[in-house]
Amino acid sequence: NAPASDLLPIIETLADIDSWMVHFLENHDEQRIPSSDFAGDAAMGQPAMTVSTLVGRGPTLLYFAQALGEPAGRDAGFGKASRTTIFDYWGLETLDRWANNGTYDGGQLTETEKALRAHYTTLLSFSADNSALTGDYMDLHKHNLAKTENYHEKLFSFARWSADSRIVVLASFDRKESVAVELQLTNDLIQEWKLRSGAYRMENLFN
Repeated sequence: NAPASDLLPIIETLADIDSWMVHFLENHDEQRIPSSDFAGDAAMGQPAMTVSTLVGRGPTLLYFAQALGEPAGRDAGFGKASRTTIFDYWGLETLDRWANNGTYDGGQLTETEKALRAHYTTLLSFSADNSALTGDYMDLHKHNLAKTENYHEKLFSFARWSADSRIVVLASFDRKESVAVELQLTNDLIQEWKLRSGAYRMENLFN
């Protein structure tokens, strides 16, 4: 429920040690994203994980069964539901369906779970292989919040780049509605990227 601008001071504060910071949303202490006590919907983790993974240079931790939307809805006997026990004598239904009787092919996953896993696979593969994620960062959120029609505090945007790769990230945390936004690049970024007047083709990572 917080404004996306709350992310800015966190990013700025950690800028000098960013390469040594592990980015994650879930771990053994955190409530699971789809838990009814937290976000209540695994899809709500997609924009957050996209920002977390692509905003810095440090490694990303993907907790077990996060990419399957594990809700931790059962009581494991160690605290109430919403977190997942780390003890190995308790199993997760989402992982059981992914294991699919030992074939480990996700054959029993629901279509929603398969789509979520595909998002995480695309995101983490891209972050591991694209040189922009080891390069520079520039905030686009403050500029667009002030200048761009329909841009609001449920959106967050920034740019990353290296010598041979340039990416723009636009994430929406709004679960109620989608809006059309003509995202603006700042003059500083246009100069940094040496963009001349004209049209440039961008590839949508998540299609």
